[in-house]
Amino acid sequence: MTAWVIASGVLMLGGLVPAMILASRGPAAHRLLGLELAGATGVIVLMVLCQAMNQSSYLILPLVLVLLSLAGTLVYTRLLGGHRD
Repeated sequence: MTAWVIASGVLMLGGLVPAMILASRGPAAHRLLGLELAGATGVIVLMVLCQAMNQSSYLILPLVLVLLSLAGTLVYTRLLGGHRD
């Protein structure tokens, strides 16, 4: 195991566990915060794994995840906002 793989495991454990706890409990705003934290942590973990494998072509996946996470957050926020007449 390289240091990069160990770093990705530590990031996954340290970032995704609190994100899942936030996303599963509390009011809707806290769940949205957990969703954002999970997306950001996922991007960082994927970038560290790309560095560990020495494959720069794999960096397209975290970049796509950033765009999808942003779009998902906008849709989720729109649904949380309610309807105004």
